Amino acid sequence: MEKIRLGKTDLYVTRTAFGALPIQRVGFDEAARLLQGAYDAGVNFFDTARGYSDSEEKIGRALKHVRDEIVIATKSGAGTAGELTAHLETSLAKMQTDYVDILQLHNPRAMVDPDDVRSPYAGAVRARDKGLVRHVGISNHRLDVALEAARSGLFATMQFPLSVISAEKDFELIEVCRQNDLGFIAMKAMAGGLIRNTRAAFAFFRQFDNVVPIWGIQREEELEEFLALEAESPAFDDRMKEAAEAERQALAGDFCRGCGYCLPCPVEIPLNLAARMSLLIRRAPSENLLTEEWRARMERIELCTDCGQCRERCPYELDPAALSKKNLEDYRTFFE
Repeated sequence: MEKIRLGKTDLYVTRTAFGALPIQRVGFDEAARLLQGAYDAGVNFFDTARGYSDSEEKIGRALKHVRDEIVIATKSGAGTAGELTAHLETSLAKMQTDYVDILQLHNPRAMVDPDDVRSPYAGAVRARDKGLVRHVGISNHRLDVALEAARSGLFATMQFPLSVISAEKDFELIEVCRQNDLGFIAMKAMAGGLIRNTRAAFAFFRQFDNVVPIWGIQREEELEEFLALEAESPAFDDRMKEAAEAERQALAGDFCRGCGYCLPCPVEIPLNLAARMSLLIRRAPSENLLTEEWRARMERIELCTDCGQCRERCPYELDPAALSKKNLEDYRTFFE
């Protein structure tokens, strides 16, 4: 399986990487089968976060016996150095390891102050100096923050949402990372599950020799599909570009990526799904969303007080509440 150096680090990672957010939705045995299956096939890069419930614990249980043969990246959304230290201690215990290869600051709202000794960045640097962390990276959804961080010289890696339907302006970050020798880790490579043409999505990334997509995997058939594409990588030719354009047209306009940074909602509306429910029902497996349980959760949209908190938090400058109300109208038609 092809590997590339991740920016200025000494880490050589497979260009097909395992995004471990979705395994929090499956049991420990199924997660172990997926993680072990990926490793057995040659995948050596696994990305998770302290905020992904039991994802880290599942990685620890499944892969502790091959720890020195894999690269693990995790994240902390801590607001202070002390909180980050506590997060890291928990992550190490859950993953049954004494170090992480990359510790990423998880979507800070603004660029870090490297001179603030109480900041999470300072905590990450101290952890690196102690050998608990090999490299410090950053994850972000805001292009302005990501560009500033990439140019700062403070980080070894950048994680940012990128896919075949990304806006043209996002591609500037790829070049900035190349110029500053940052490893570019692409999240949301399938736009939160909304892209249907996996071949086009996969081929798109092979244009860039400094970008590693992390594919979110929670089913065996998904893993098999990505492994098959890795074995016979399609070229991003005219046919693939046409397929990519079709995806862009289908997902044009303001659509929710499902990142979840709008949460929590004061009245418990599941905004990260409600705001894109129409797309999910039509472009992803929908049987689990067309249930009475989910109908009741969607009806909570009627309780919205328009407090504006979700608008303030959204890194894409969307209005999740308004999108959810629009999606509720469409959702109801499936029960008529």
